[in-house]
Amino acid sequence: MRLVCNQAAASRLSEEIGARLDRDDVAISFFELRESWCVELIFPDAPDRDAIARIVAECADLAAAQSLTFSTVAARDWVAQSLSGLAPVMAGRFVIHGSHDRSHIARNLTGILIEAALAFGTGHHGTTRGCLLAFDRLLKSRGPIRVLDIGTGTGVLAIAAAKALRQRALASDIDPVAVATARGNAQLNGVGGLVEAICAANVGQARFRARAPYDLIFANILLEPLRRLAHPAAHLLAPEGHIILSGLLLGQEPAAIAAYRAQGLALEGRIRLGEWVTLVMRRHASRRPASQRQRPGARPGRWR
Repeated sequence: MRLVCNQAAASRLSEEIGARLDRDDVAISFFELRESWCVELIFPDAPDRDAIARIVAECADLAAAQSLTFSTVAARDWVAQSLSGLAPVMAGRFVIHGSHDRSHIARNLTGILIEAALAFGTGHHGTTRGCLLAFDRLLKSRGPIRVLDIGTGTGVLAIAAAKALRQRALASDIDPVAVATARGNAQLNGVGGLVEAICAANVGQARFRARAPYDLIFANILLEPLRRLAHPAAHLLAPEGHIILSGLLLGQEPAAIAAYRAQGLALEGRIRLGEWVTLVMRRHASRRPASQRQRPGARPGRWR
């Protein structure tokens, strides 16, 4: 359903539709045109046109109700269509791209092909890009060998590690759809034999311990699961190993740092991209409290 009207009528109609109809049965949007406003409703099945027309007549004037139009939307993959126009994402030596940009990736860069999928993580989010930038920085000083990617989503980070290191990486997620997607993306990127994706609710399972200790752990999730992860993840980390934490808003940075410092890890760097921050924590071999490992007044660097 589409209706062109003024701003006040568009706002009233959107609120009324939301109040009267089941939100699961309709998608509502209203937006500004050049000289007017437009209300659009998308239904999974043909709606009761007379009932919609009555609501419009109550919220707008008669002329608006008479200009109401209905049409059938052709079936299409909306996710794929929306992602097809996304530009490649640059993050140090890594570039995440869709198949439409495959031929445009420079040979000196590590391309990661990610197509539209139900699982989270196309690489266009600041948290994923922050993780890749932090990983790129680590690769300049050392090459992590044993890699674990917790909350892998589409598998971007595990794939980046496998391609850069040509070593095996373990990827996990609580969502079986994400696990299947990560496996498919690993195959698509030529590292299906290097990325093992598993469905797991916690990192205490034997499959995690069998590969430990890890030189690098990615955890791009949210603050609360990151805090719960601090203790078990720290025990999976090798001496001098790193954990790259993301999925954090700027204001959540102190809480995340405190949780991992309590496990003997020190903040080595941070990357801020918009409202998001990525943290790089390091486990020193001595595992002394962070306050004893840093000079008074010393600050960890802010990575760029």
